[in-house]
Amino acid sequence: MSEDRKLLEPLSTVVSAGVRLLISLLLAGFVLSVFNGSVPFWDGMNTCVTADWITSSSAPNDAAFGARDGARVSAIPQYCAENPTAGQQTLGILSEVPSLVLLIGGLVLLHRLLRSAAREGVYTLHAASRLRFLGCWLLVGSLVAEATRAVSQAALLDTLAEDAQFSAEAVLHATQFPYLAILTGLGLLAFARIMRVGATMREDLEGTV
Repeated sequence: MSEDRKLLEPLSTVVSAGVRLLISLLLAGFVLSVFNGSVPFWDGMNTCVTADWITSSSAPNDAAFGARDGARVSAIPQYCAENPTAGQQTLGILSEVPSLVLLIGGLVLLHRLLRSAAREGVYTLHAASRLRFLGCWLLVGSLVAEATRAVSQAALLDTLAEDAQFSAEAVLHATQFPYLAILTGLGLLAFARIMRVGATMREDLEGTV
């Protein structure tokens, strides 16, 4: 298995260090929040919405930002709650936490995959199953996280702007489709299928020798 471990470097070392660092930061944040009397993932949450689909352009904006002749400056509004209510704080949490959960979960799954592959071998059915699960986590999780963020941002904007209403159109405007995460997830699923076929062929060859 030493050859398999070499194949996994330096990714295995970097991911292992990243998991340890992330766990340390989360524990430190929790301990500090206990001593400060705050609630983790609650205090300090961003309760602002940047409505980049709403723009305006005017001569005062051009002059204020030093636009050259022939150039125009577009102003994009950002709505923030000065004294956020519990509901607005909850929407702020739902805007940020799902992507954090996706990141932490993906990092942990990748760490487990690399440890299993280093211990049992890269070309095994177990490694292929773990890779497939990681691909599903990234594919489905990125869609769920972005949908939750977009809905939360649209709902938060409804509480901050008079002319904004929570609707399907507002959710679509707030959505930033995770193309790269989806393509990566699909790629991992494809590689997992290839690994499964290779592992099956390897077991068949070992059984005939």
